[in-house]
Amino acid sequence: MMQNKTAEPNIVMKKSRVWTVPQIILAAIILLISLTCLLPFVNVAATSLSSKSAILSGKVSFWPVEMDTRAYKAIFSDPAMMRSLWFTVLITVGYTILSMILTILMAYPLTKKRLAGRKFFNFMALFTMYFSGGTIPIYLNIKELGLLDTPWSLILPGMLSTYNMIILKSFFTALPDSLEEAATIDGANDFQILLQIVLPLSMASLATLTLFYAVGKWNSFQDALYYIQNKAYQPLQLKLYHLIKGSQAVDIAAMEGGSSTVATDISESIEPASIIFATLPILVVYPFVQRYFVAGVTIGAVKG
Repeated sequence: MMQNKTAEPNIVMKKSRVWTVPQIILAAIILLISLTCLLPFVNVAATSLSSKSAILSGKVSFWPVEMDTRAYKAIFSDPAMMRSLWFTVLITVGYTILSMILTILMAYPLTKKRLAGRKFFNFMALFTMYFSGGTIPIYLNIKELGLLDTPWSLILPGMLSTYNMIILKSFFTALPDSLEEAATIDGANDFQILLQIVLPLSMASLATLTLFYAVGKWNSFQDALYYIQNKAYQPLQLKLYHLIKGSQAVDIAAMEGGSSTVATDISESIEPASIIFATLPILVVYPFVQRYFVAGVTIGAVKG
């Protein structure tokens, strides 16, 4: 009998999943949308690694033809491009940290009914989402403050996003009031409650908003286009903008060992290589916060 019991393995019949017609259609639509987003990027990457003759003859699709990596060598050998990369990283990190601090310090007080003028502050925050002074008044304001041609002109304007603040405020509102009431009974003040209770419970939302701020600043170039003339303060996206527009090219001839012949040979692949060069850093960071993305947005939308 013992052998019979032990001989009875915990056999679990795996039920094969049956795909219904609506599921197949939905999967096909999602696959099509995913390919629509992915294939252009693959094409740009393949173009950046192909020779000029292959690009001009239209042979490049989604795989490099006549592999040529000289465009990437030129980019990494260009001091101006590398300086812009590190400057953009510095600006993005500083902007994101300061923006998150301001967002937290505005969102948390607005969840308190005891805050005097709470409705007024909410209205003023929402007002800025629909009405703006316009580009010229903002430029004149930056000029009068003496921020033109300084890194602060890329950080201070737009440092607080009302949209992100509302998401975080909704997340804070969704937290149980009993947690703060218990902490208040134990003698904790508002800052202690915020730092020790509210923020640790809001990591999903905080990671999501950090991603919003970082990606937005990394991809922005219009503010630098308006406020920056000094090449030392030009972010990577602005250099890429000038490169694509043809008003500024990577100074390949100035690189060590470079020549005008090399510049001519890789002229068609330098633009896609620059696009990949500017895109990869944010793609490397994204997977680390992606798992918080859906949870942060959906949980923050539970309450208004």
